[in-house]
Amino acid sequence: MTRPPLTIHLAAPRGFCAGVDRAIKIVEMALKKWGAPVYVRHEIVHNKFVVDALREQGAVFVEELEDCPDDRPVIFSAHGVPKAVPAEAARREMVYVDATCPLVSKVHIEAERHHENGLQIVMIGHAGHPETIGTMGQLPEGEVLLVETEADVAALAVRDPSQLAFVTQTTLSVDDTKGIVAALQARFPAIIGPHKEDICYATTNRQEAVKAMAGKIDAMLVVGAPNSSNSRRLVEVAAKNGCGYAQLVQRATEIDWRALEGVGSIGITAGASAPEVLVNEVIDALRDRYDVTVELVETAQENVEFKVPRVLRVPA
Repeated sequence: MTRPPLTIHLAAPRGFCAGVDRAIKIVEMALKKWGAPVYVRHEIVHNKFVVDALREQGAVFVEELEDCPDDRPVIFSAHGVPKAVPAEAARREMVYVDATCPLVSKVHIEAERHHENGLQIVMIGHAGHPETIGTMGQLPEGEVLLVETEADVAALAVRDPSQLAFVTQTTLSVDDTKGIVAALQARFPAIIGPHKEDICYATTNRQEAVKAMAGKIDAMLVVGAPNSSNSRRLVEVAAKNGCGYAQLVQRATEIDWRALEGVGSIGITAGASAPEVLVNEVIDALRDRYDVTVELVETAQENVEFKVPRVLRVPA
C-alpha cells in the first residue's frame, strides 16, 4: 500500500535549552561525585522521560526537603526555590546544589533589588507553578502580588501605586504577557519593568519558530509534558497563529492519529525540557504511516551555555 505524502516542518530551535541542559548535568555530576542516592527536590525539569532516566542512575525525587536525609546531597530543581529552602538545608548542615536556571535567578535578583528600593512587586505568572512559588518566596509574604490575566490587573490592590515594579515567569506566552504588561502600565503609569525581558530567550525563540510555521501547516505536534509551562504555551501559540489543530504529546504513543487524517503538512517542535530522542520517536512514528519529507524551519540559532556550580567542578 502506498503511504500518503507528508511534509514535516521541523522547528529550530526546539527542545533542550541551556538551563535544562545544565540542570540535568548537575544531577549526573552529583551522582558521579557523591554516588547514589542523590536527592532532588521536585522534578529537576518537567519531563517524565528525563526524570525516569535520572532515577535509574540513582536520583531520588522528593516533594519537600523534609523527605531528604541529612547525610545525602540534595539538588534544587531548575525552576528555583523559595529562600526558606536553602536556609533550612543550611540549618540541617546538608550538602545542597542549586540547579536553578541562571535566567530564573536573574528574576530573583531583580525582585530583591526592587524590594530593597522599597517597591512592591507584581509578578506575572501561573499560580502554583514551581517557578512562581520560587520567585514569590524570595521576599516576605505580601511583597509579591501575582497576576495571571488582564482581569487580575484590574482587581489588584496595591500598597502604593507609585512604588511598584513587575517581573514575569520566564516561560510565559510572549504575546499574552504583552497584554498584561500593557494593562499594568495603563493602570500604574509609574510601574518599573525589567531592564531586559524576563521571558527567557529559549521560550521566545521556540514561540517564534512556531509562529513562522503555524499558518502554513495543517497540524502541529508539540513534544513536551503536560506540566511544562513553556510546552503548553507552544500549543496555544500554534492555535492563535492559524494552525487548525495543535496537540501536546509526551511520546509518539500519545499521537491522536484520527485527528491527523487527511493532513498534508505537520509542524513538530519540542518544549525546552523535552529531549531530542522523543522528537525523533515522533518523526519515526510518522514515517511508519506516511511518505515523509522533512523541512527545517530555522528562526534563530542558540549557542548559550551555563556553567555548573563550582562545588561540582572540584573533586570530592
